[in-house]
Amino acid sequence: MLFAQPVAVGNIETALFNLPDVIFKKIDTPEGFEAAYELKIRQPIDHKHPEKGSFYQRLFLTHKGFDRPTVICTEGYERPTNRMYELTRLLNGNQLDVEHRYFGDSKPEKLDYQYLNLEQATADLHHINQVFREIYKGKWVSTGISKGGQTTIYYRYFHPADVDVSVPYVAPLNQDLEEKRIYAFLDTVSTAECRAKIKAVQMRLLKNRAEVLNKLSWFAKGAGQNFTYLNFEQAFEYAVLEYQFSFWQMGNDCAKIPDDKMPLDSTISHFLQVSDLGFFSDETIAGYASHYYQAGDEMGYYGYRTEDFKGLLKALPMSPHPSAVFMPGKQATSFDGDLPKKTAKWIDDYGNNFIYINGNSDTWSATAVRPSGKTNAVFFFMPKASHGGARIKNMTKAEREKLVATLEAWLGMEIE
Repeated sequence: MLFAQPVAVGNIETALFNLPDVIFKKIDTPEGFEAAYELKIRQPIDHKHPEKGSFYQRLFLTHKGFDRPTVICTEGYERPTNRMYELTRLLNGNQLDVEHRYFGDSKPEKLDYQYLNLEQATADLHHINQVFREIYKGKWVSTGISKGGQTTIYYRYFHPADVDVSVPYVAPLNQDLEEKRIYAFLDTVSTAECRAKIKAVQMRLLKNRAEVLNKLSWFAKGAGQNFTYLNFEQAFEYAVLEYQFSFWQMGNDCAKIPDDKMPLDSTISHFLQVSDLGFFSDETIAGYASHYYQAGDEMGYYGYRTEDFKGLLKALPMSPHPSAVFMPGKQATSFDGDLPKKTAKWIDDYGNNFIYINGNSDTWSATAVRPSGKTNAVFFFMPKASHGGARIKNMTKAEREKLVATLEAWLGMEIE
């Protein structure tokens, strides 16, 4: 631990020395900022019982000024490097980019998954907020993208007074382990012609199973991918089923879908670009173990319908629908939906000062928070925007002006 020295006004490094349980080292400073640091802060494994031990959580601080607002970025996964959020630059603020517990370097020696839950994860953020309010006493904004956006929502639910504004991007609020709202989205998105082309790709891959599997096996071998959690044929069928979901999530172009007049190799190449077989490899499943645990325990997720592929699936069951959750050690899921349902109700009734940014063409928009009419929350569902495209930089002039005016009103500041 680095211990305190007298704080000199305007000296960020001296201020960091004065914070309890914080270790830091200087890193490259992004353009336009005064300094940047990689930090580790001591966190209890169990915030209700600190005597059970602690671990160090990684975060990155980018300092602009003690008189500037502070943006706390509630990541959902690993955060190995400092990443500047567009909201930080828009507000000309300080940024704390926080790696999620049980990911990357933010792990206790023993991964006891009973302590990987949203109450504990948001208590981590609350502790960071309380510690850094000693040096950043102005307005606070929380933001996150995708699973990080989910963390933003739950952070506000558990600690509503920590921040002045919350801005989740492309954040689903799932309420079931197999979210049926996603099926409704997939049945209605875009045009019937485009949806038929997507299904045709899936059918072609399954009907040419032997040839496709042979080609994919060489691809997987070259990529160093292993398949034991799922065997190779299971992984192939999962990737085929995933193709429809990923196509819309990642913002692909219907005009670029190869038809059955094109060589099979063209279809395989396109398929791998959209639905990566490696996503179902041992390496990726292990890398996302904590994510899958959270999905299967509290956050909910999605599954894959099989009815259209009767007789073509050989490795996966037709019923129940295969789940997209791959629990660590193949343990059973324990999802009951209680927390997301309570959170959704709280958001509808009391979720003020939220700005939701979503893309209408993103599969995850199916389970996004929607207006209840009971709060002042502002919603952007950007036309034709994907999971990666729903960003402030891609907004229309009118959308951006509305966003800026809202932030100015809620934060009591002018944004240049």
